[in-house]
Amino acid sequence: MIALLQRVDSAKVLIDGGTAGEIGAGLLALVCAERGDTEAHAQKLLERTLALRIFADERGRMNRSLRDTGGDLLAVSQFTLAADVSGGARPSFSRAADAAAGARLYDFFIAAARRTHKGKVASGRFGADMKVHLVNDGPVTIWLRVEPPATF
Repeated sequence: MIALLQRVDSAKVLIDGGTAGEIGAGLLALVCAERGDTEAHAQKLLERTLALRIFADERGRMNRSLRDTGGDLLAVSQFTLAADVSGGARPSFSRAADAAAGARLYDFFIAAARRTHKGKVASGRFGADMKVHLVNDGPVTIWLRVEPPATF
């Protein structure tokens, strides 16, 4: 599984003009399931997301995690993170999980986050046409990947 994490002052996701999820200071996580990913991959990605030390400590150094700060998390499904552009100008998405598996793992990621994270957890909706608004803090943007089994 893949997550593109952005440290934010605030973020929200709109669906059909209405706000589906909104957070204050914390992380916006664009989340993608790849073929072969399992709930164990989703759990590991969540743990790495919550433990990543990219928030300032009292000396201003990136030494605190989302778990440490109690900040908010907004998870948005983003299958295009699995894009392969090695073959030319048109991306291939063959590495992305199929829609059923992608939705299941995205929902698992969100449910696990809501069970284990003390801060607010908000989300978009899998497969929806979403508009994401954010105020990037830093900017700090980190790409995380939990490797799927080598089956393709």
